[in-house]
Amino acid sequence: MKFLIACLGNIGAEYEDTRHNIGFWVADRLADQHKVSFTTGRLAQSTLIKHRGRSLVVIKPTTFMNLSGKAIQYWMQHEQIPVDRLLVVVDDIALPLGMLRMKKKGGDAGHNGLNHIIQSLGTSEFARLRFGIGDDFPKGRQVDFVLGRWKPSEIDVVEPRLDVAAEMVLSFTTIGIERTMTKYNNK
Repeated sequence: MKFLIACLGNIGAEYEDTRHNIGFWVADRLADQHKVSFTTGRLAQSTLIKHRGRSLVVIKPTTFMNLSGKAIQYWMQHEQIPVDRLLVVVDDIALPLGMLRMKKKGGDAGHNGLNHIIQSLGTSEFARLRFGIGDDFPKGRQVDFVLGRWKPSEIDVVEPRLDVAAEMVLSFTTIGIERTMTKYNNK
């Protein structure tokens, strides 16, 4: 059974350590844990992880966040993966720093990457793992916040949560979304 794990972020050194790139951080943690590396392909960097009889195609779109749907649509077609085996890993300002929440569907919540995916796929019925980055910014400064670099105190919170996020991705592919949500959400 094959899954597409689409971890969102922006390419380029200037975005590397920003809050908006937490999806890329989760992808990198998964790759490190499984001793695989990413190669650059069409619209994304990708790697293949084998886990308990499953194949996980993990991508980091190179389209920039706001055009993520283009890469996801291509890789779903290229790998022949149905939407029910898609998991999008994304930053979320509506969740406290470090909180992880999996959902099986939903709107874009003002997130341009999710909006583009919904528009590209023609559905909002896909799983997503939301990684809380907090909302410690003055009114009207959301863009500066999400594209801002992590503070050392935030990294101390985020770092151990990357392992939990990786566990949740693997759990999604083995025991399914319902049981993964029950096991991990709100913990």
